[in-house]
Amino acid sequence: MSIRRIDVGPRMSQAVVHGKTVYLAGQVAADPTATVAGQTKQILGQIDTLLATAGTDKTRILSTNIWLADIATFAEMNGEWDAWVPQGNTPARATTEARLAAPQYKVEIACIAALPD
Repeated sequence: MSIRRIDVGPRMSQAVVHGKTVYLAGQVAADPTATVAGQTKQILGQIDTLLATAGTDKTRILSTNIWLADIATFAEMNGEWDAWVPQGNTPARATTEARLAAPQYKVEIACIAALPD
């Protein structure tokens, strides 16, 4: 099976397509000065873009991992998530509190999606 890498950098690719599966790297906000809701909205937009580049969309997300710098912001993040995630096509999901790569980041999201048949 071939492997296709999207937005390849020196340390990682933003997405990797292998077979019919798309793996997204953890995404953080381009503007880390935003609130948790603002960062989440930015990240979800980035995910939409990466999935489209890979040839799929959010209705085909299989699994998502979300890391919050402060679990007390769970409801704030979920407000954006619930508005974005397609009802009836919600993925398996885990959310946890973690120290992120830099203190200004409040949210990081990674997901795995399927390509259309």
